[in-house]
Formats: sequence, C-alpha cells, structure tokens
Amino acid sequence: MEPDIFKAARQLAPKVADWRHEIHRHAELSFEEHRTSALIRRVLDTYGIPYREVAGTGVLARIDGRTADPSRPVVLRADMDALPITETTGLPFACPDGVMHACGHDLHTAALLGALVLLQERREAFDGTVLGLFQPGEELWPGGASVVLKEGVFDGLEPRAFIGGHVSPELKVGQIGVRAGRFMASTDEIRIVVEGHGGHGALPHELSDPVLAASAMIVAMQQIVSRNSYAFTPSVLSFGRVIADGATNVIPDRVEVEGTFRTMDEAWRTRAHDRIREVALRTVEAYGCTAEVELMVGYPCVENDARLAALARETIAETFGSEAVTEIPRRMTAEDFGFYSVRYPSVFFRWGVESSAPLHHAAFVADERAIPYGVAMLAATALSVLRAEG
Repeated sequence: MEPDIFKAARQLAPKVADWRHEIHRHAELSFEEHRTSALIRRVLDTYGIPYREVAGTGVLARIDGRTADPSRPVVLRADMDALPITETTGLPFACPDGVMHACGHDLHTAALLGALVLLQERREAFDGTVLGLFQPGEELWPGGASVVLKEGVFDGLEPRAFIGGHVSPELKVGQIGVRAGRFMASTDEIRIVVEGHGGHGALPHELSDPVLAASAMIVAMQQIVSRNSYAFTPSVLSFGRVIADGATNVIPDRVEVEGTFRTMDEAWRTRAHDRIREVALRTVEAYGCTAEVELMVGYPCVENDARLAALARETIAETFGSEAVTEIPRRMTAEDFGFYSVRYPSVFFRWGVESSAPLHHAAFVADERAIPYGVAMLAATALSVLRAEG
C-alpha cells in the first residue's frame, strides 16, 4: 500500500505544485486566509470531499472509508498562514504584497490537499474516518489551534491520532525526521514597559534614566536561565525589540522591551515567569524607575506519542525506504500543534526541502521535489494508524 501511495503522490505532484504556487502568490497573514480558504474549498469540491468551515478561515474536510468511524478519526493537520516579510526569492510566483510564505505553510496546505485526494481515491480500501484540518493563524498568538479547540471542533470525539508535518530546510529532499517525546519548546511572549524621568542627556544626574534601567534589566534577565534553571532543562530567554524613542541628547521617559521565553519543562516554565517579573521590577527599581510586566502564555511543547513516532518511522521506511528515516534533534522553535499534542495522541514530523536560506527568511526557497514526500507521508501515516488500530 505505502509504495503505491508514493507513486501516486509523484503523479499528483505537478497539480499539487500548481495549488502551492497559487497559495504562495497570494500569501495571507494569520486569520486573514480568505483566498487560501476559498482555494481549499474549491479543490475539495472538485474531488467530492465534504467539509465545513472552522475557526473563521479554517476548513475541516472528512473522508469516510468503507466503514466510517467518525467518533475515532485520524486527523491530518496543515497550517495556512504567511508572515509579514517582503519576499526576495525572485520566484515567478512570488508574492508582491509584503507577505510571504517564508515558513512553508503553502507547502503544508498543498500537501494536505494532495493527501486527501489520494485518500479519497482509496476510500474503499480502508476502514475508518480521516479528517483534514486546514488551520489558520499558526504564526500569531494565541494560535489557530487554540481557536479550533475552543470552538469544540473535536469535543465528544476520541481521535486516534493527530498527524502534522513541517518543511525543514536543514534536511535533504527525501529525508523525513521524527523524534519521540518532547522535541519542540513551549513559547511565551514578554512585554515590559520601563518608566522613568527623562530629559537632557547631558544632565543624567537630574533624571531617572529608563534606558539605562532597561539595559541593566535585560542583562540581569540572562542570569535567570543560567542560574535559576536546572542545567539539563532546555531554556531560552531572548529580547528582540527595544524601543527607546529619544535622541542623541534626549533621554526618554519610557522604554518598551519585548522578548520570548521558551522551555521544555512546564513546572520550570511557571517558576521562570515569576522570576522574570521579579528581576524586571527589582532591577529597574534600583535605577529609580518602575516597570509593567506582561507575560502572554503561548503554545505548549510539541510532544510526540512514542507509539505513533515508532509507527511513523516504520511508515517512512515502508513508503520511501529505510534511508529516508532521520532522527531529528530537539528544537527551541515552537508550534501551536502543541495544543493538540497535549490533548490527543499525536505525531509531528519534518520533511526535507533543503533550502539555502532558513525559515522566516525573505530568501527562503523550498525545493519542490519534496512535494510528493509530504503528500505521501500524510496519507500513508493516516493509513498506517487506521490499519494498526483496526
């Protein structure tokens, strides 16, 4: 069954590439994926696949096999949104609007469409129900996955598995990576406003300098991970936005600081939030300033069910050959797929597109030879789960 799926995916790949090109050319930001959603519905209509709309611009497709089992579906998930990046790829289907699929969600969406087409054509050859979830807003807090779950889309159901994938520029075309257990970090956003008393830069003794206070605070924050967390607990605390809107000789009254905290330990995550607030408030106080600290709790860790991870590795070997199986390292990047993985048995894989530029970069170009691998991996893994639990 699985090698046949890969052959069919290769035959379907040109059409999947066309869908991908249209999605890429008309990239849309989080929760604004109206044109992408319309394309998805159009393709599903063409192949007679029923669906309903979820989470605003999202789409939930359904394929029943010989014997339907809607209460225990296998869920295939793809994200749909793009990023506010001005594209520099020079591709003939580049988006001209300052929005770019620099994280590969165009490939994810097109690959899921292809996988559903293959499953629809084989629905008389398997038992059970497969749902295809086209999810909006992965890139923007609070994450489309949380919206889907808040709507109760899967309430009352007992999904056999949630299956998702992500393109990987670090892997070669034909390589597919899986790792059991936690392998992607939680992520929280930090926003701090430091207030002081600004004035002339030549008279700092008359001021309470919020620029200096914020600078000291950022440096002090770096000790939270190095001196407060267990050495073998993966953690990252980074600040990427500092706005001190003064001038060369003007110290402002206010400084805005934004950053991210990521870890793979939920207990430490909670304690770290307390330390971030404490260090921020006490540090700026020493400089005669005050601070307001806002911590926005984001996505949980992505955790792969050990049984499903082993099944996914078997599926990769059966479908593409044993040389395609890759053990991927843990990553401090985050994915709102974690909302599914903390509630349901889940597996999330990465498939190689060997780009010369990293994800979220204006020059990111995915190798389209990878398309049939993503299509076949989604379809074959769904069939493997249904067969294993049949």
